[in-house]
Amino acid sequence: MLEHLLALNQLPKIGPIRIRRLIDAFGSAEKVLATRKDQLLRVDGIGPELASILTDWESHTDPAAELRDLKERNLSVILPDDPNFPPQLRESYDCPLLLYVWGKIEERDRHAIGIVGTRRCSIYGKNSSKKLSFQLAHAGFTVVSGLARGIDTTAHEAAIAAGGRTVAVIGSGLAKLFPAENLALAERIADGHGAVVSEFPLHTAPDKKTFPQRNRIVAAWCRALVVSESPLWSGSLITANLAAEYGRPVYAIPGPIDKPTSAGCNRLIRDGA
Repeated sequence: MLEHLLALNQLPKIGPIRIRRLIDAFGSAEKVLATRKDQLLRVDGIGPELASILTDWESHTDPAAELRDLKERNLSVILPDDPNFPPQLRESYDCPLLLYVWGKIEERDRHAIGIVGTRRCSIYGKNSSKKLSFQLAHAGFTVVSGLARGIDTTAHEAAIAAGGRTVAVIGSGLAKLFPAENLALAERIADGHGAVVSEFPLHTAPDKKTFPQRNRIVAAWCRALVVSESPLWSGSLITANLAAEYGRPVYAIPGPIDKPTSAGCNRLIRDGA
């Protein structure tokens, strides 16, 4: 079953919502991959292009190679029916089909607070994130963030310093970790402090589409989201909007009124965060 799910997850342009619709229609991932094009076209959202990709799936994916690579890298894959899969993420309408995991996800990681913010953070933003992340991790919450430069990095480091747990959700495959400068931090997280996770196949390079997809996992995983520092146009605000859509409380750390890096947080507070 895992091999067939890996194959579906590797296919371009389809995504988890359509894949679940297909599995519901035909009974299993294996049956989806064996279904004729005319039958695939009867499923809502599956047009000629996607049906062609599905019927020619072996030209787009090599799940056996992916499994070998997982084993060689000592990585694992968990599915939504795994007891350690975060229940709040499982219940989201666009839940990932699976998660690649470097490290270990534990049951306690369901008690998570997301902390996100700008890559170009100020000293004020960095210090605020450091103190808050440290205290939350020390109190027993898992800190979830995106392993990006700036606020994300600070949040992960502070959680580790507190002896707590942290989960890094990345916008690339685990074999293409981004940013590369955070490889040492990722190793520390995976070595007993939490997990680095991704829904993308191992060798997926980051691009402008993968980061918003990553953001939805952060937003859905956490029980509440904190935006530490953010300008008016930032991926952190996308994550905040997604968290609100999922029904999560959204918090924002206020910043100086004359600093562009705090404008996004101040607007969130104005709007009810």
